[in-house]
Amino acid sequence: MWLSDGPATAELWARMRAEHPRSGLWPLLLDALDPDAGEFRPWGSGEVFPEQMTSPASHDPADLLAQWWTACTADDEDDDMLDVKRRLAVTAPFGQAWPGLAPSRGAVAGADELASESVRAFLADRPRTRLGLVAAGSGAEALTVAGWFGPCNYDNDTAKISAVLGDWEDRFGARVVAVGFATLHLSVAAPPVSERDALLVAAEHFALCPDNVWQGCRPYTLAAYAERITGAHRWDFWWD
Repeated sequence: MWLSDGPATAELWARMRAEHPRSGLWPLLLDALDPDAGEFRPWGSGEVFPEQMTSPASHDPADLLAQWWTACTADDEDDDMLDVKRRLAVTAPFGQAWPGLAPSRGAVAGADELASESVRAFLADRPRTRLGLVAAGSGAEALTVAGWFGPCNYDNDTAKISAVLGDWEDRFGARVVAVGFATLHLSVAAPPVSERDALLVAAEHFALCPDNVWQGCRPYTLAAYAERITGAHRWDFWWD
């Protein structure tokens, strides 16, 4: 992965994105754990591990989400924070039953244009973000190729995260906009708009990144989270 010496610009990101079919290099906005620190972790400090990752093509997104859901909703007698009753209340109305994938919104238009707008907005908030160029076919794949290790406390094979994100690229017009030490930011061209679909998408988010619900905004429930993502064109994830 190539890393810029200085801050990225929206114009440079857009130019590199347009050049991707010829260059094979996917542009990623790279945020740091502490932008004021000279080491620019994890990117400048080398805390990336591409050699430890498998291939996204080796994983089925639906199977991954179902497995993660089962693990996150299992009874845990050692949990000091949530007893069984309160744990099931978090994922109501589904409880421990994996509800399956949310339906695709069909053909998605304007995903790349929305991503460009999201890049501009992200850089306005974080002007010291740098640019990375990765030899990958998409933003989802680029995370694995770059060896991003952000969700390692949850799952240390980023290829699994990439497999799910690749599926979201197809179903919801999602695009990877930026990635930080343990954060991920997506633009979404076709977010859920109905209550039922939002609950199903929320279940997928919970399976991929339960901290979004467990340590997100009050109330810490799937239903409240579903309300927050209904119609939202930006999805943010953070792994503890």
